[in-house]
Amino acid sequence: MTDIIERITDRITEGEAHAAGELAPYVTPLPVPPVLRPKAGDVLRETEIALRPTWVRLHPQLPPTLMWGYEGQVPGPTIEVRRGQRVRIAWTNRIPKGSEYPVTAVEVPVRAPGTPPATTEPGRGGVAPDANVAALPAWSVTHLHGAQTGGGNDGWADNAVGFGDAQLAEYPNDHQAVQWWYHDHAMNITRWNVYTGLYGTYLVRDDEEDALHLPCGEREIPLLLADRNLDTDEEGRLNGRLLHKTVRIQEQNPETGKPVSLPFTGPYTTVNGRIWPYADVDAAWYRFRLVNASNARIYNLVLVDEDDNPVPGVMYQIGSDGGLLPRPVPIDFTGDLPVLSAAPAERFDLLVDFRALAGRRLRLVNKGRGQAPGVPDPVNDVRYPEVMEFRVRDICEGDTFEEDTFELPEVLSGSFRPLTHATKHGHRMIVLTAPGTKGGGGHLEIWEMTEVKDPGDIQVPTDGIIQITGEDGTTKTYRRTARTFNDGLGFTIAEGSHEQWSFLNLAPPGVVHPMHIHLADFQLLGRDAYDVSGFDPAIGGTVRPIAFRPDTPIPLAPNERGHKDVFQVPGNQMLRVMGRFDGAYGRFMYHCHLLEHEDMGMMRPFVVMPEEALKFDHGTGHGGHEGHTG
Repeated sequence: MTDIIERITDRITEGEAHAAGELAPYVTPLPVPPVLRPKAGDVLRETEIALRPTWVRLHPQLPPTLMWGYEGQVPGPTIEVRRGQRVRIAWTNRIPKGSEYPVTAVEVPVRAPGTPPATTEPGRGGVAPDANVAALPAWSVTHLHGAQTGGGNDGWADNAVGFGDAQLAEYPNDHQAVQWWYHDHAMNITRWNVYTGLYGTYLVRDDEEDALHLPCGEREIPLLLADRNLDTDEEGRLNGRLLHKTVRIQEQNPETGKPVSLPFTGPYTTVNGRIWPYADVDAAWYRFRLVNASNARIYNLVLVDEDDNPVPGVMYQIGSDGGLLPRPVPIDFTGDLPVLSAAPAERFDLLVDFRALAGRRLRLVNKGRGQAPGVPDPVNDVRYPEVMEFRVRDICEGDTFEEDTFELPEVLSGSFRPLTHATKHGHRMIVLTAPGTKGGGGHLEIWEMTEVKDPGDIQVPTDGIIQITGEDGTTKTYRRTARTFNDGLGFTIAEGSHEQWSFLNLAPPGVVHPMHIHLADFQLLGRDAYDVSGFDPAIGGTVRPIAFRPDTPIPLAPNERGHKDVFQVPGNQMLRVMGRFDGAYGRFMYHCHLLEHEDMGMMRPFVVMPEEALKFDHGTGHGGHEGHTG
């Protein structure tokens, strides 16, 4: 791959690159977002962060691109606070009325099997832009993803604001050291608003993290990955315009009269708002705070050398979505972790040891989903594997270089406590539907299910009735109680309580949903394979029970054994997670973090209230809850 890249770099002029859609990799330095530290004094004085239009040079071979950014930057500033430092932020919309919407959106037809999907290519291919997207106003609400804060501060999707208005939010930050991130969450249009550039990262520091003496300052770098596509002019040259191009798999759904399209993925990977940048690093330890800020792309990342061979023994994961892991996990790109799999909204706290690599050039590349050669993946097909390059500075004779004495700790978080099924908890069953399911309007859905204790009078098969045979051989019958965001409230949860949520994905194995639950940190209890062939999408229910498969064990990956708020749920699997809903009250939501799925209905609300107040509930909020121990 190195020789190919060098040949492309040598031969392509700027004009040729525009015409061919080819951009030279690793020719722009990695920008590092500025750090914003809200004042620790009077909490009544909020910090304003303004949303503004901006022009960004995504690549030296491109003209500037119109985007929207927090403080007029893409990504926004890195917000940094100490644990327990309560802050108030006024997310103020300063995007003038009548501003041009920065995104051109098109849906293109599906291509014949065996050919790369059109989404791997720039340009609209003659398809007219969606006029409704072009007419969108600057209407935005900010969600601090991962934060434990009251429902009124969480960025409820309907509570978006327009020009001149501010969304006031208070964040207690009473959480172990962690990387959260903030992004737009406006109802129906999150996919396009985030795509404009409305995202950034947020760090909480604490004493436990400080005691580890991890790399810091210039050797702690956020890496925000986001894939993009670009439009072209009449002559086929890249014009820098953001292009949201998706594949239309159904021209018109008979239930809705609207077309059905796949989630967005694009050919160009940006890191901190630049396409395929490079970073000059010392021959020392570095800490990288990585977040996948893409709409839908799942990255399978590998660190390779100049000959495209994996580089083992230098990368370690020390934290995930909810903070530090109990112990470091080696990412050797062999054995249990042949790739670093990053779904949208997942975070990875990484240490990389460059000490023995002086003078070398290493590259972080995306190996894709590992599909069979010549068989394109319609969602995550990879045209360009490039992500970024690390250029390790050479140490020349006579250089004054302070030796890096950092040593990788054996234990990271002494405060981490694993949860087990023995913890007293409630249980929720959530089903993620298969394509073509009755009543779904062509889109995948979230179904909340309630166990039917006496199923004797229920006729099977029936729409909304699912039977599941578990690991113990017992068959249970579940009834659907909600399927759309605006259905009645299903889950009401007592503050301070533990809950197990089980996500069953009825779709084929290639369909992965990164599920995100607001407010709480979770731990993964296990993944189980299920034979889902008993579900009939045309009926909307099971013709025979969905059955546990004892012959297909699925161990948890070592780096999944920490606090998380986003979990990959592949098709034909049930994922079991457990968490504690503590520290806040109010109305929240959970959803698939493929932004197109979220906007198209894979999102549901839930409420957290004091246990004492829940005792006076009239029963409307208890759907699907099964309290038990063990």
